[in-house]
Amino acid sequence: MVATPEKQKIETAEGKNKSDRVAVLLMGYGEVESYEDFANYNEQALNLLTAKFAPVPTWIYPPLAKLLAIFDLHEWQHQHDHFISPHNHIFEHQRKSIEKNLQEKWGDRVQVFKAFNFCKPFLPEQVLSEIKAQGFDKILIYPLLVVDSIFTSGIAVEQVNNALASLAEGEEHWLKGLRYIPSFYNEPGYLDLMAKLVDDKIKDDLADKYLPSQIGIILLNHGCPHEAKGFTSGIDESQILYELVRERLIHRYPLISVGWLNHQTPLIKWTQPNAELAAKNLMELGAKAIIFMPIGFATENHETLLDVEHIIHGLHKKSSDVTYVQMPCVNDEPEFCEMAAQWADSHIAELLSTEALTVNPALATGILDVNHHHHDHGNGHHHHH
Repeated sequence: MVATPEKQKIETAEGKNKSDRVAVLLMGYGEVESYEDFANYNEQALNLLTAKFAPVPTWIYPPLAKLLAIFDLHEWQHQHDHFISPHNHIFEHQRKSIEKNLQEKWGDRVQVFKAFNFCKPFLPEQVLSEIKAQGFDKILIYPLLVVDSIFTSGIAVEQVNNALASLAEGEEHWLKGLRYIPSFYNEPGYLDLMAKLVDDKIKDDLADKYLPSQIGIILLNHGCPHEAKGFTSGIDESQILYELVRERLIHRYPLISVGWLNHQTPLIKWTQPNAELAAKNLMELGAKAIIFMPIGFATENHETLLDVEHIIHGLHKKSSDVTYVQMPCVNDEPEFCEMAAQWADSHIAELLSTEALTVNPALATGILDVNHHHHDHGNGHHHHH
C-alpha cells in the first residue's frame, strides 16, 4: 500500500508549508502476480522496451504479447511449478526500509512512494496523481536500478514525463522541484557490498572444499543489445560495474567472468559472454565450483531466479561433478537500504532548500533558437531577425 500521511498533519503543522515536503518516487519494473496479467504486461513492455531496439511494427504488439503470454504461462506454471515472482513483495520491503532510513533524518517531510513500469495499480501515472493529491510539489525520481540505460531509468523518465504532462492544468504547473538519481553502478558502498556477499558465501560454503583458484565467480549483469537506436543501452556502465567488483575479488579468486543475462531475441546482437558460456569458460580453466552472483540487479525477478536456475540445470546435466551456487540479489539487505537512503540525502536537501520552480506549460510552444552569427565573417554585418 502507498503510505498516506494523515491529512490533518499537513493542515495543522503551523508554520510548515506544504512545499517543505519531498515525495521520493522509487521506481522498479514490477512483475505480474496473477497469470491473467501476462498479456497486458507484455504489451506494455513491448511498447516501452522492445520498441527501443527491435524493428517491430506496432500493430504486431497485441498479438505478440498474447503469444508471449502463452510461453510465460508454460514457463512459470508448468516448468517452474506455479512460480509467482517475489519481485513486488521485495520491492515493497526496500521501499519501507529506505523510507524508514530517510525519515530518521528528515521526519515526515519525506515520504517514499513506489511505482512500477508495467504493473497496475502502481503505474507512474497512478502514483504521481496520488502524490499530487497529497499536496506534494517536489519530487525525487529514483529508479532503484543499478545501471542507467534506455531500458531502466530511460523508460522511468519517459513514463514520468507522460504522467506529468497529463497531470498539468492551468497556467502554472503544480510541480515546483525535481531531482533525479539515474543509477548507482559506481557507488563504492554498493561495490564493496557485492564483493563482501561473494566473499562471505565462499567462506561459509566453499572454502573448506576448494582452493581459491578452483572457485569460479560469475558476476551477472543485465544483458544489453548492442544497438538501441542511438540510446544509451547500458553496456558501458554495466562493464564498469563488473570491472569494479572484479577488482575487489580478483587477487583472492583468480577465476572471475562477467555473465550477461540476455533475452535472446533473434536478429539482435547481445552482450557476450552470456552466463552459460561464462560458466563453461571458467570450467575449462579449472573451476570446480561456480558462483552466480547478480550484481546488475538490485531486486530479485524472474531473470535472476528462473533464468539462472535454468542455466544451472543445463550445466549440471553436462558437468555434474561441479558445484553450482545461485546467490540472491542484494534485495532488502539492511546495509543496502541504508546506503540507498543516503544516496538520496543530498538531493532531498537541495529540493528542500532551493527556490521553487515556476513553469507555465502553456508557454511551451516549440521555439527555434539557432545561432545566426555564423555567416558574419567578421565584416560587422549582423542579421537581425
